[in-house]
Amino acid sequence: MKRQYGITAFILCIIVFLQLPSTYAYGESSPEDTREILQKSLSIVEIDHEIERIAERQKQLAQQYETLSIQLQEQEEQIHIQQDRAGAVVRSYYTGERDSLLMTVLGARSFKDLFVLYDYYQIIIGRDQAVLDKYQDRYRDLQQTSTQIRQTTAELSEMKTNLQNQRERVVALQKEVDDQIATSGDAAAIQKLMDELTLYWENIGIYEVKRYFKALASAMQNLPDFIQEQNGGISTTGTTYTIRIGQDELNAFLRSQNSIFEDFAFKFNQDKITASGQRDQLQLSIEGHYTVENDPQNSIRFHVDKLVFNQLELPDTTRRMLEREFDLGFYPQKILSFVKATDVSTSEGVLEVKLAISF
Repeated sequence: MKRQYGITAFILCIIVFLQLPSTYAYGESSPEDTREILQKSLSIVEIDHEIERIAERQKQLAQQYETLSIQLQEQEEQIHIQQDRAGAVVRSYYTGERDSLLMTVLGARSFKDLFVLYDYYQIIIGRDQAVLDKYQDRYRDLQQTSTQIRQTTAELSEMKTNLQNQRERVVALQKEVDDQIATSGDAAAIQKLMDELTLYWENIGIYEVKRYFKALASAMQNLPDFIQEQNGGISTTGTTYTIRIGQDELNAFLRSQNSIFEDFAFKFNQDKITASGQRDQLQLSIEGHYTVENDPQNSIRFHVDKLVFNQLELPDTTRRMLEREFDLGFYPQKILSFVKATDVSTSEGVLEVKLAISF
């Protein structure tokens, strides 16, 4: 508990220091320079985590590739067996073997013989069909595994390039930080600030940020019901439906869902959405936009364009990680099952979604 209070107090010192007037002696680091160093050091920490995630995913893909390769080899052996059997069936029809069998059935001397022979005929034809069906199934499995191997190979190549890019990015950032610390005039103090900030971020900060994102994702699941309950929330012109959500209504809805939003508010601007708030020693600001997505299903997807934690902007890797982990979008078909979103836009104070009937 003492350690947590110590970290919190130190972060307060960082915030106060970053807000000091820009009067400093020559050779000393200005508040803006210090903020830049801390922001880069935090980016290094987060990009390092992204490198770990990429490396783990790369390991999983390598194992998947190995499994698929073994599976493909087994399927190739099985399909050769089925191919021979299917070939024998097809040849029997081309050579007239099955025709002569049918003529034998039709040439039965009594109804009793006819039914017996016809039963045999159905069994043989059924087995022929089963052989052909099995061959087709094996062939589809083979094609699917081959496609998965190609996709895995492409993803592995992309992961390798991404991993290399992120490592180069960390090296470049680390060099910039080292150079700035060396010329700061108080390298030991700056290094201590960096260490304490990293400790605070990894033990408290990232979990607090995730708390907000988790609460938002949970609230968005209930947004369709909220929209349906609003008078005038949905309007129609011909076959076009329009959903309009005011920022005040959205903020009231969020606060009804979770008290964490009491000190947190969304604001709609032209083609931009901002959300910011402060609780205790945590300051959080999110900037982003909505787009219409159709894969894997029609939805209004939120993209985080900027994320600022305690006046320090977090890197794109953190934004993408949060987008993957938390779904902040909503699904119009939960409001009206027969429509799909075609456009989304924001203007001063209003979010507007255009819907069209889905045939």
